[in-house]
Formats: sequence, C-alpha cells, structure tokens
Amino acid sequence: MNKKKIINDPIYGFITIPDDLIFDIIDHPYFQRLRRIKQLGLTDLVYPGALHTRFHHALGAMHLMGLALTNLRSKGHEISDKELQAAQLAVLLHDVGHGPFSHALEYTLLSNTSHEQVSSFIISELNKKFDGELELALKIFEDTYERKFLHQLVSSQLDTDRLDYLQRDCFFTGVSEGTIGADRIIKMLEIVDDNLVVEEKGIYSIENFLTARRLMYWQVYLHKTTVSAEKMMIKVVERAKYLVQKGENLFGTEPLLLFLKNDIQITNFKKDESLLRSFIALDDYDLWAGIKTWVSHRDKILSFLSKSLLERKLFKIELSDKAPDKKKVRKLSDNVCAKFGIGDEYIDYLVLEGSLTNAAYIAKGEKINILTKKGQVIDVSDASDLPSIKAISKIVKKHYLCWPKNVYL
Repeated sequence: MNKKKIINDPIYGFITIPDDLIFDIIDHPYFQRLRRIKQLGLTDLVYPGALHTRFHHALGAMHLMGLALTNLRSKGHEISDKELQAAQLAVLLHDVGHGPFSHALEYTLLSNTSHEQVSSFIISELNKKFDGELELALKIFEDTYERKFLHQLVSSQLDTDRLDYLQRDCFFTGVSEGTIGADRIIKMLEIVDDNLVVEEKGIYSIENFLTARRLMYWQVYLHKTTVSAEKMMIKVVERAKYLVQKGENLFGTEPLLLFLKNDIQITNFKKDESLLRSFIALDDYDLWAGIKTWVSHRDKILSFLSKSLLERKLFKIELSDKAPDKKKVRKLSDNVCAKFGIGDEYIDYLVLEGSLTNAAYIAKGEKINILTKKGQVIDVSDASDLPSIKAISKIVKKHYLCWPKNVYL
C-alpha cells in the first residue's frame, strides 16, 4: 500500500504525508478521534465557520514543522531524518490528549489533568504499540532530548502549533486581524547555542505575530459570548456529575457516564489501562448526545442549562476591569432564585463569576529571541523599536459576570 499520501488543506494547499510511520499514526484510531473534536470548542456559536477540528490543526502543525526543519537544514544545521520524523510526530500528536470541546472542558471531565499530560501518556502508549518507534518523538515532546530547539518548535512562545492555529482560526472565523506571515517567520528561523532564534530582519513579522495573537484572543478565543457558552457547558457537566454521583439515573454514552461517575485523573490512567480506552472513546458527540436528552430531565437546573445551550439561549455576560460589586451579585442572585423558584444552593449554576487573562507575550521563561546583525541574541521586547511590543508583554485581566438573560437587575 502506498502510504505517501497528499492531503488538500485549505490553508497550505497540498500537505504530503512524508513516510509510512507518520501515515500509520495518522491512521490510528487515537488520532482519527481528533476529527470529532472541534478546534475552537463552542466558538461556532459566535463565528459559524469555526467548525474545523483538532485533526485539521495537527496536520497543519506537522506540515509547518517539516518546512521549518527543512529551512534550518538549508542554513547548514545538521538535522537527521530521524530527528525530522520525530519532531513531526511530536507536533502531530501534541493535541491528541484533548477531550471534548478542547479547552472548554479541560480540568472538568478529568480532574487536575491538562491535555498535555494526557498527550504525553498517549504518545508513550503509542510508542509501545509501535515497538519504540516514537521514543525520540516522546523525548522531544517532553523536552528531555538534548537538542532543545526541536522542543521549542513544538511548544514555546513561537512554535509551529501557534503558527498554524493563528492562520487556521483566522481563516475559519473570518477574523482577518489574525493574519500572520508564517512563511516569512519560518524562513527567518535560526539556531544559536541549540536554541531557536529569529534573524533580525524578521522582527516585523514577529511584531505582527504577537499583535495578531493578542487580537485573536479578544476577538475569538476570549470573545465574551464564547466565554458565556463555555462556562454554561462547564456547569452542565458539573451538574450532570453531581446528579450521577448522587445516584440519579442519567442518560449518557458508556464512556461519558464513566467520567461523570468517577473523579478520574492522569494517575488513574497509569493504574487502569481501560481508562485510556474510555477517554479515547469520548468526543464532542458524546456531550451533545447527553445534552439533547438532558433537556427533558426532571432536574430543572440540568434541563434549563441543556436547553439553553442547545437552542443558543446563552447567558448575558459583562466584562469589567474590576471584580463585580458584591451587592450587585447578591441582588442578581436573589432575582435569579425568585425567577426560577430555587434555593440559594443552586445559584452557582446560574450566576457565574470569574476572570480572564490575555497575555500575548510573557518574556519570563520561554522568550522569543532575536539574532542581531552583530551576532547578539536579545529578547524581542528589547530588540523592537515599537512600544506596542512592550505593551503586549503586559497581562490584561478582565472579570466576568454571567446570568440568564431573562433575569433583570
């Protein structure tokens, strides 16, 4: 069987699957599951075109990794075929640990567990299934391989993950402010002391990249309507968990009910192999199947939240630089209790408070380093002559308050 297939991608045109092992990983059920997990969770409730999947994104990131390493090779850096393959596998599988609705339900279905932890566990399991052929990919993913720049291309302030998702999310949402010059950035990459740097002539592309990322966060990733929908989805799952663990008979697919009934985290995966199989069986469709049925459940909180999500009757949301006034929240809570005929013990499901942060570039830790024409390596915020880069380096925090639209103050 010819495994060197070509995939037609809306962002890059034709993407070539470079070898048999990568084809087999893409063909594996663990990876195929990503077709059933939307890249942007519930963002299509705001931008109807945002229906692309983690599968799309992972293939795109793999493609960019190939371009980046081929470019670095052309500049005289020795990168073996095995390293090239392993780096492509590492970024191909970097999101394989995502659960339903991607980031929206992170830490909700699985307790105290990030998708990166699950991805690492899945890569190690695939490594066993493929007789150790993913050993180097796992080391690159976990940043234990000696050549640090390979991990930096998988996960850093300027990685192939971000280069792909900004272009892809911009395309499918139609938010043109997210446009970046990924081709030029890749051409400007260099390696100094085994670390990824950007040639000085690429600094304006980096400035545009950071600005675009900041804009995409406020306009897409942290769009207030998306935030409202995601917080409602979290409350649906929390309520379903509460009812199931109290012995309530709730409809759900077998893997969904398993994670609702039990507080499972990554340490449990290592003790019980069947848990990974159950997690891999979970995707967006399990949650929608449950929500469609829970609409008619006798529990009025679960029913109301499910119906509201299904019919896009989303909560009103206010964003502010300051935390909501406590008197306002109390009055709002009283009005919600009166409107729904419920006690105060249910209010946390219907009046939602919290905060959001937007940090396009945090210089501490992983930096984007610029290689000057004099051979110096300096942080982009110091190399740039634009004050906007220093402004982008500041964390912006917003507080939110959500509640049902049919309740007024």
